[in-house]
Order: sequence, then C-alpha cells, then structure tokens
Amino acid sequence: MKARKTSFIKNAVLLGCALTLLAGGAMAAQEAKSLDELLKIVKEGRYAENKDNKAREAKFRRDKAKQEQMLKQARAERTRLEAVAAEKEKQFEDNEKNVAAASQRLIEQQGSLKELFGHLTTAAGDMISVVEVSPISAQFPNREQFFEELISKSSSTDKLPTMGEIEQLWFEIQREMTESGRVARFNSVVIMPNGDEVEEDVIRVGSFNLASSEGDYLTFTGDKLEKLPRQPEGRYLKWAKSLAGSSEGLNSFGVDPTGPTGGSLLSALINTPTLDERWHQGGYVGYAITVLGIIAIIIAIWRLFALTAVSGRVSAQLKSDKANTNNPLGRVLAIHEANPTMDTETLELKLNEQVLKEIPQLEKYQGALKIIAAVAPLMGLLGTVTGMIITFQAITIYGAGDPKAMASGISSALITTVLGLLVAIPTVLMHTMVASRSKRIVQILEEQTSGIIAEHTEAELSK
Repeated sequence: MKARKTSFIKNAVLLGCALTLLAGGAMAAQEAKSLDELLKIVKEGRYAENKDNKAREAKFRRDKAKQEQMLKQARAERTRLEAVAAEKEKQFEDNEKNVAAASQRLIEQQGSLKELFGHLTTAAGDMISVVEVSPISAQFPNREQFFEELISKSSSTDKLPTMGEIEQLWFEIQREMTESGRVARFNSVVIMPNGDEVEEDVIRVGSFNLASSEGDYLTFTGDKLEKLPRQPEGRYLKWAKSLAGSSEGLNSFGVDPTGPTGGSLLSALINTPTLDERWHQGGYVGYAITVLGIIAIIIAIWRLFALTAVSGRVSAQLKSDKANTNNPLGRVLAIHEANPTMDTETLELKLNEQVLKEIPQLEKYQGALKIIAAVAPLMGLLGTVTGMIITFQAITIYGAGDPKAMASGISSALITTVLGLLVAIPTVLMHTMVASRSKRIVQILEEQTSGIIAEHTEAELSK
C-alpha cells in the first residue's frame, strides 16, 4: 500500500512538472511540496493558459475584421483602377485616330515638299560619302555632322529643315567644288610615323593631295592628318618641297587624280618596290647571278683594254720595218728575221706555230664570257622555278583568297629570270666585242704570215 502510494506521488510530481513547464512564467520555478500545492499549481497554470487563449482569440477576431476591411478597400481600388484603365484605353484609341488623321493631313499639306525632302536626303547622303575622304575636310572638319542632322530632319515627321539649313547644303556642295580647284595653305596637327603630333603648315592641292611644309606627302584618314611612313620617289618630294616654299606662280607637283576617292594611285606608287628591293627579292640565286654579272663585266673591260693596247702595238708594228717583240706581230716577224735563209716549208711551219701560240693569249677568258652568258638565264630560270614552288606551297597552306598576295609571290619569283637576262644580254654583247677585237688581231697575224711566206718563196725562186 505504501509502495503504491509512493508510485502515485512520483507520477503526480512528473505530471505537475510537465504542466508547470507548459504554463511558463514564474510558476515554473515553484516546487510542489505536497499534493495540495501541486493541485494548486495545476489550477493556476490552466487558468493562465485559458487567459492566453482568450487573448489570442480576441486578437484573431480583430485581425479578421481588419483583413475584411483591407479586402473591401482592395476591391474598391480594383474597381476604380478598372474604370481608369477603360478611360485610358478609350483615350488611347482616340489618340490613334487623331494621329492617323494628323499624319494624313501632314502628307496632304507637304505635297511636293516631300519630294524635296527626299532630294535633300539623297544629296546630303552623297555629300557624306564625299567629305569623309576628301582632303578638303582636313581644312574644314566636322562637315558630315551637319549632313547627318539634315538627313535626320528630312526623314522625320515632327521636324522639318529650315531654309537656312537647305541653303547651307547648297553652300557646302558649292564649297566642295570651289575648293577642289584651289591650292590652299592652313595650319593643322600632323601625326608623325612614330606617333608624335606636330603642328605645322599644310598645303592642300585641290581635293587631290596634301603636303607638309617640309615637302612630305600627307594622308587624310577622315579625322586626322598623318605623314606617310613611306614617301614616293625623290622628284615628287622635290616638287612638293618647292611648292611648300613658294607663294605664287606655277610649280610642278605630282598630283594623284584618285585623291578624292582615297588616293589609291599614290598608295600603289609608294608601295611599288624600288630597284634595290626588287634585287633583294631575287634571294640567293639573284645574288649569285649578280656576282656572275660583275665577273663578266670585269673580264670584258679588262680584255677590251688589253686587246686595245695590243691592237695599238700591232698597228705600230705594221708601220715599222724592224720586229719588236712587245706585240704578237713583232714576235711573228722576229722568226723570219732570225731565219732569213730557211726553206719555205719550214718557215711556214714555224710562223704558223708562233701564230697558234699567240691566239690563246688573244682569246683569253672569252670562253668564260660565253659560259656566263649561257649560265645566267638558266640560273634565273632556276630561281623562278624555286620561287614558284614556294608560292604554290604558300597557296596550298593559306589558300588563294588574296590575289594580290599570290601575284606578289609570282612577281618575286620572276625577278631571278629578269636578273639572268640582264646579265646574259650585256655579256653576249661584251663577248662579241672582245671576240671581234681578238679576231681582228689574229687576222692581221695570218695576213702578215701569208705575206712573209709569199715574199720568201719569191726570193727563193728568183735565185
């Protein structure tokens, strides 16, 4: 009985603790010392819970009433906005009708002006494409901005160009035509090839070319002036410098007629390789051909001077009665003088032997000239073939999308052929000149030998 009572008391204490924790507050900190105190704590916790529940219910009722009020207000606002939307929609439809009617009235009132505005737009558009690349814009910048604004107004339905703007268009067209036939000088900023900006005087030759006060050609890139990194040949620069230093009178000047369209002729002239650059395009084969040409020139000049000197001594020997061994003819005559009583056949053999000894000295290095004249074109053909192989290999790798690049490669390959011909043709001429000089001397030796034999034969027959 006592054990059951103890168990009941434990359960009651546990239940009371749980209720006390749920109730919270200061009551949770109290400890039950008896069943009466535990019962009292439970009652107070239940009362507090009921009180909190009633407070929450009251709050829920107030919130519900407030939400109903807000819902009512929202419905009223929706009704008001729907009415406003309907009104705005009706106003939008009315505005569309008014805009359509106003547009129609505008078209009717414009009449022929619409065609005029079309012509204005076309003329202004054409002028934009002209002034963007015209060298005249370097002196009168920012002209395209006016044409763009005029096009915008002519194409708009709510703005119209004024009479002043229409007259300004006529003025700009007239100024472009007038300035294209005038040589003018003005000050501007010029960009150097290294990027430096220099302010200097600029001479404009119509709408064709621009030159600096130093005589260098300039290019106009649409918004700035730049000095060409590569200038044309010397005479054009000389003319430009002469024009820059003069203030009146007539002056020679290299004018590019394609200047108003970008100066393509001047660009092509500048980009044309010089003789030195073309020679370097020939590569190692071209260098070898050049060396052969130099060797041929040295040999030909040397042999021409030597044969001229020998020819002079032979001519002097023809006028002398005594043999002089400083020339081929004198050495041939010396044999006859040394053997006056020799029989004719032996003398003829000795004289012919001496003539044969003299011929190699007279025809020295003529074979080298002939070989160079024959080898130079073959070496040029070799360089062309190898250059074409390299060009077609590049086409295989990169394609033939740029005909200029392919033409440039073929042109470089043909340089060696040109070099070979440039060496071969003069070498053939020089070989002919040298051979004719030596042949003339050999002919004199043969004639004099035949004369000596004839005289010797007559002398023996007269005995």
